[in-house]
Amino acid sequence: MRAASILLLLAALPAAFAVKAHDFRTCSQAGFCRRGRALASRAKDNAATWKSPYSVDADTLALSSDQASFTANVKSSLYPDIKFGLDVRVHEDGVVRVRLDEIGGLRKRYDEAATWALVEEPKIKRDLQWTVAKNQARAVYGKEEEEVEVVVSFEPLKVTLIRGGKEEVVLNGRGLLHLEHFRTKEEPKPVEVPEEGLDSEDAQTVLKVPDNRAWFEGDSEDAWWGEQWSSWTDSKPKGPESLSVDITFPNHGHVYGIPQHASTLDLRTTTGEEPYYSDPYRLYNADTFEYLADSTMSLYGSVPLMHAHSADSTVAVFNAVGSETWVDIAHPSPKSTETHWISESGILDVFILPGPTPKDVFAQYSRLTGTQQLPAEWSLGYHQCRWNYVSSEDVRTVQKRFDEEDIPVDVFWLDIEYAEEHKYFIWDKKNFPDPVDMVNDVSATGRKMVVIVDPHFKRVSTYPIYQEAVDRDLIVKTKDGKTDYEGWCWSGSSAWVDYFNPASWEWWNKKFKTQTIEGEFSWTESTEDVYIWNDMNEPAIFNGPEMSMPRDNIHHGGWEHRDVHNINGMLFHNATYHALLARSDPPKRPFVLTRSFYAGSQRFGAMWTGDNLGTWEHMAVGIKMVLSNSIAGFAFAGSDVGGFFGNPEPEMLVRWYHVGAFSPFFRAHAHIDTKRREPYLLDEPYKSIVKDILRLRYTMLPIWYTAFRESSVAGVPVVRPHYVEYPKDENGFSLDDQFFVGSSGLLVKPVTQKGVTEATVYLPAEDQVWYDYFNHQVYRGSSKGKNITVPAALHQVPLFIHGGSILPTRERPRRSSPLMKKDPFTLRVALDNSNNARGELYLDDGVSYNHEQGQIVWREFKASPSGKTVVISSKDLVQPNSASAVDGVALTTYNPANDFAKDIASVRVEKVIVLGLDKKPSSVTLADGSELFWEWTDGVSAKGKKEGESSVLVIKDPAVSITADWQIVIS
Repeated sequence: MRAASILLLLAALPAAFAVKAHDFRTCSQAGFCRRGRALASRAKDNAATWKSPYSVDADTLALSSDQASFTANVKSSLYPDIKFGLDVRVHEDGVVRVRLDEIGGLRKRYDEAATWALVEEPKIKRDLQWTVAKNQARAVYGKEEEEVEVVVSFEPLKVTLIRGGKEEVVLNGRGLLHLEHFRTKEEPKPVEVPEEGLDSEDAQTVLKVPDNRAWFEGDSEDAWWGEQWSSWTDSKPKGPESLSVDITFPNHGHVYGIPQHASTLDLRTTTGEEPYYSDPYRLYNADTFEYLADSTMSLYGSVPLMHAHSADSTVAVFNAVGSETWVDIAHPSPKSTETHWISESGILDVFILPGPTPKDVFAQYSRLTGTQQLPAEWSLGYHQCRWNYVSSEDVRTVQKRFDEEDIPVDVFWLDIEYAEEHKYFIWDKKNFPDPVDMVNDVSATGRKMVVIVDPHFKRVSTYPIYQEAVDRDLIVKTKDGKTDYEGWCWSGSSAWVDYFNPASWEWWNKKFKTQTIEGEFSWTESTEDVYIWNDMNEPAIFNGPEMSMPRDNIHHGGWEHRDVHNINGMLFHNATYHALLARSDPPKRPFVLTRSFYAGSQRFGAMWTGDNLGTWEHMAVGIKMVLSNSIAGFAFAGSDVGGFFGNPEPEMLVRWYHVGAFSPFFRAHAHIDTKRREPYLLDEPYKSIVKDILRLRYTMLPIWYTAFRESSVAGVPVVRPHYVEYPKDENGFSLDDQFFVGSSGLLVKPVTQKGVTEATVYLPAEDQVWYDYFNHQVYRGSSKGKNITVPAALHQVPLFIHGGSILPTRERPRRSSPLMKKDPFTLRVALDNSNNARGELYLDDGVSYNHEQGQIVWREFKASPSGKTVVISSKDLVQPNSASAVDGVALTTYNPANDFAKDIASVRVEKVIVLGLDKKPSSVTLADGSELFWEWTDGVSAKGKKEGESSVLVIKDPAVSITADWQIVIS
């Protein structure tokens, strides 16, 4: 039987590892997308007379008791008997929410997407009043210089956000809004046969009644009641229920977001005059392995969030829909953008984020869906993975080789082959006879292990995970709503737990417990140093339509899979995150990597960009994808270093390690058929270069962890594209091959082309000084922006410090990040052209939630001119910023001498490097006059116009505590 099962599984697998476009639908092959695009085409062809059939029934408008929101009925001239309900409200932070749903229909539309995405129900703005006139309702709010106006027009329905007299966001301005209402299928009428003896020409002609809706809906019931694609039939028992809405940004020429796609950050056109792509951007979580490096094809995750940007402002829209969605983009002018969103099902639930800056948008979105969780600090180190390390001894050998070569690493990973017959949690004892001892050997040096747990469970009664799920009726059902769904994946014949069912959550929690639970399986052959990788959670199903689940499968609550498809993967990730949270007492911060995601997934861990190829093109697009995910809230992101498929040449692999070292999530991974490519296997000079790159990452871990603190509190990305940091610099609005690391002042441009020895880097539009991180070369920016050409040999990565920055690093090489806990710090002070500089450092224990009780150190370092001196100082940031020190908690009390601060009080600053001083100091002292040892190298000052090597002052071991207030005076 087992041999037969394996043969069936192999038959279900793709014949070759390459993206097959014919395995995935285009818009023209999806009935609802065809209908949506046809609607847009009719509107364009009849632009002079086109008018949306939807209007607000003003007589039904009802203001809330505090007049902060209103509801009204909406009617369609096409279907006067069908009613829709409109709800418009403004949140405390100025976000506008617009909901439109069918009222009293034959069925209920899926309206729970926002429930899964939002952290809580947003609070309504109470100091706002709607003014209702005959043809519109309007509200004005905000400070006078940033005043925002929301206008809801009645005939036809249109919602407009206005700032400074300019329209910023318009819903249904082009009249493409359409909610296909639920209806009863009309059986075709029998064909009339002429009476006997009459020719057909003599028979009475039956006149066809004109279809007065065809001008809007078209003249055919295109895929309303069923759809055939390839060998698959979608039964569509509910009939047509798609949702279409146009969203226009009349004064914004650049749009970003709607990940995940292998494409540019600045989204390209899909319609209009000479579009770059022929198909809309598709949001449909799918296992698109070996995906194209330039395409609108859907990938593993979907976040229906779009930023629109100009030199004047940034706005965004979050369209809370969980079904498959296609997004067309056009630029009717260089300064404006039209978009058209076409979804298979759901309600209209759009959040308009008014900005007006990128960082305002991040704050507004994170208040809706949450911020990136503050990760365990070790998870920011280097992760070593492949499919597969084949045994316990293999894992031990890999660790031994890293240590012998003195190469740092924090995490070793196990892919699916650790599990007997791919029954997750169940170790293959032939190859992993001692899993707990293996994990303990790894954790002896502070390292962790990550083990894969996929959502498909082998359908055998001897597998406790599957059998317990069956006994509790937790399995996703087929279209009859009763039969457990069976599909094929790595485990062979498999079942999928329905994590929309609340009963699954507590059950899943228990699976990760390392203690015995009477009557249930728990993972006793594990430890709290094992963390989890959730793969294949789109869900990926080898014998399903588009390698996924049939759309007419049934989930908890009776919802079809089509309604919740893009949310499905997040719920598995969410359940695993909470299971790890419940595993420990007191809880430790979970680490769970997910492949599939939705809006809000950032609350539960990290993501990666999936099964990429070992090509230069995939290396380059990986940067763009990480930036796109980052601006859409998912900051803990990365691409597999080296590419999952293929055998990259040494030059490519070295360059990819530079990309990884400057990605928030840093993992090397490879397919089972690839050659081993661990860093220690490389020949020289490649091995030493990669070793130096890894050490650079570990040196900079304090910078990365500090950036994650800011992201966890303010929702800002950890890696930031140019438009985020310089929102008025139009030269950089499309830049996506260089980026900034947090608020540190670091600018990096990884090399992603073969044979390169120099690179062109764009310096932002400002008169400021920049320093090469490695050789301290000074470059001068310009108020108009400036391109510079810099050396970029294989061992080099273009990396610059913005003048005015202070960078805290730890320079002592260690085998893993936990071993660096008590290491001293180096401060790099990069003076700006006014001799000022500033930086931050955030520290906590890196694993627990004690930071929420104020067990933290958060310092501000400053350099300031004072007469003929420059004073470098350190002071506490927590007390003046207690409400925003940590995510989700306002620290009511804070003791700078907290237990964590006491524990690291002996950690000192061992070196201060000052770049850009005007001249050699006469003395360097502490505030009490104590002389410090220092060295001086002549060079270029931060002031003036000269370029060349910077002046460098090295202050040796000032021995000031990293937790204390202090001053260093440079005279």
